[in-house]
Amino acid sequence: MALVYFELLRLGPSSVRQLADRTDLNRGSVYEALKWLKAKGLVNFYEKEAKQYFVSEDPVRLIDLARQQSAELKETEEKVEAAIPELKSIYDRGGERPIARYFESDEIRKILEDVLDVCADSEEKLYRVYSAAGIREYLYRDFADFSEERISRGIKVKAIAMGEGGDLRGLDERKWLDKSIEMPTYIIIYPGKTAYISLNAKGEAIGVVIENDGIFQTQKGIFDSLWRTLFDNLWKTLK
Repeated sequence: MALVYFELLRLGPSSVRQLADRTDLNRGSVYEALKWLKAKGLVNFYEKEAKQYFVSEDPVRLIDLARQQSAELKETEEKVEAAIPELKSIYDRGGERPIARYFESDEIRKILEDVLDVCADSEEKLYRVYSAAGIREYLYRDFADFSEERISRGIKVKAIAMGEGGDLRGLDERKWLDKSIEMPTYIIIYPGKTAYISLNAKGEAIGVVIENDGIFQTQKGIFDSLWRTLFDNLWKTLK
């Protein structure tokens, strides 16, 4: 549109063919542009010797058009703002249904970043983990300083480990379910969400995050119950 209008300003009264030659656009595109410009009051036309010629209107009309569009945008913004409470209500009700998001191997860092962001904004500032030894090396490959970032943000973690390994880094607690067990999925339970990270057939880490408070509360309850059981068993052993 702008190209056709500016060329028309330079040429003066012009036919569609002349404008097409000067702008390197096909005639159909030029005609559609002229039709839009005419509707906006920026172009007019007249006929001479059975030919149609177009002429640009005073460029000062561009200011009027800008003001009109600004007013329309403001009106749209006000309508959207007025509708937000109802839309928010619909969105919140939609939270009753689980939302699942899939992450490819090169996106696993996004899951870890989300864990930190969500936990940092939560009251508890804590997440829970079923730590599978076979997945750990893949999980933090693209986020080597994850633990340092977690500690700097004051986020705690409780880990129930399966398989050998797993060091304490700070603000974390770890208990072993069974060091001889190798589980294929690493599970992170954090406010309102549960993340599952495993390996695909190519040996690449992939992840699924389920966003649903009901599922989170269920997984949290199971984890905490198991955590207490492991503590009780450890205490009996020490006694």
